[in-house]
Amino acid sequence: MSSVAPVRSSDDGSGPARRAGRAVGHALHLPARGIRRATHAHGAGESGLGKLIELHAINGAGDMMITVALASTVFFSVPTDEARGRVALYLGITMAPFTVLAPVIGPLLDRLPHGRRASMAAAMLARALLALMMSGAVATGGIQLYPAALGVLVASKSYGVVRSAVVPRLLPPNFSLVKANSRVTLAGLLATGAAAPLGAALHMLGPPWPLYGACVIFVWGTFAAFTLPHKVDEAKGERRARLSTHEAHSKRPGLRTVSRAVLCGLLANASMRALSGFLIFFLAFLLREHPLAGQSAAVSLGIVGVSAGLGNACGTAVGSWLRARAPEVIIAAVLCLTLGVAVLAAVFFSGLFMAVLGATAGFCQALAKLSLDAMIQRDVPEAVRTSAFARSETLLQVAWVLGGAIGIVLPLNGVLGMSVAAAIVALGTTMALRGVLTAPRHHAGTSRPRVA
Repeated sequence: MSSVAPVRSSDDGSGPARRAGRAVGHALHLPARGIRRATHAHGAGESGLGKLIELHAINGAGDMMITVALASTVFFSVPTDEARGRVALYLGITMAPFTVLAPVIGPLLDRLPHGRRASMAAAMLARALLALMMSGAVATGGIQLYPAALGVLVASKSYGVVRSAVVPRLLPPNFSLVKANSRVTLAGLLATGAAAPLGAALHMLGPPWPLYGACVIFVWGTFAAFTLPHKVDEAKGERRARLSTHEAHSKRPGLRTVSRAVLCGLLANASMRALSGFLIFFLAFLLREHPLAGQSAAVSLGIVGVSAGLGNACGTAVGSWLRARAPEVIIAAVLCLTLGVAVLAAVFFSGLFMAVLGATAGFCQALAKLSLDAMIQRDVPEAVRTSAFARSETLLQVAWVLGGAIGIVLPLNGVLGMSVAAAIVALGTTMALRGVLTAPRHHAGTSRPRVA
């Protein structure tokens, strides 16, 4: 009997299933460590910014899952005419009321300065529950889908407003707000890109499955929000800010009283956000009706969408490296570039120019937003800076909705659409150039806050 080899028990950890599990765990552990090392680099781990970067990545992945589910129901599953009606209905029932609700979000969040972690967690949990509610109606596209979609939109934008207000509280030493926002935004973009094919794969199992995935992701985000440092909820010395005031001697701080250049930069960014909403809706229908030469409608939309996404990611990456000290000039330069490409797209309309305009708009929108953040950091007093971020983000979201509405009602004529896009950017370019002329002048020897 001594010559008989002992039988290995399943508890010693050496069975095939256990070894395979260890191998998978080890394979997943290495990328996780690499991601954690990247998000927590340069003091971001110690300050808590790394936690916010990871939370925003979770947010982006969950929103993409819901986008995949809604797009397959509202847009891709029906003929073009019916799809246009459904998207118009979606815009009317969800985004139009949001234009009324959005200005209220900022003041409400101002009243919860000590509950920012709870606010972000509530926004995550609300979307998890709403995703489950939509899972029963997504296959049929019933009217009950739209109120739930409105709730998802409001919760998503509420999270975005709070996130913008939280970033200044988590800046590491020798870290600019531009660089911090670049890292947070880039993490969201990367997570969105990774979640898109996963959502498409889940949709192959059935229309509700991307929503089940979104529910799981948002539940994860609910717990992740409470891992942020407690200083996120501190509000010592903060006051509420308004976007503008006509009272010359008002003691209540507002952006216009701080710097007219900031207001011009905000309006210029609003035009870029309106352009983004317009292109998303207009090109979605235009390319479905008139796809790129030799390509299907889905492939045509994918080409333009990937171009815009890559442009946005590149703009965010460039913003994190940029060391320019004149954000007004950056905003004016990128809007002039976008205007030039939009004019060329209108004059020489083609599929190539649509893709180039999408990439240019994504790149320039990212740089313009980062430059606006720098201007707010430089010109808005710290006592009202977080509130100013909330107000500015609200206005930009309303601009996106208005741009999308124009894209819905406009006839599907490529030259006309590109001309409207150029007109939208021209309005913003005017404000950007005005911002350069009204930018505060700093004489030699005077201290100037770091903006990049």
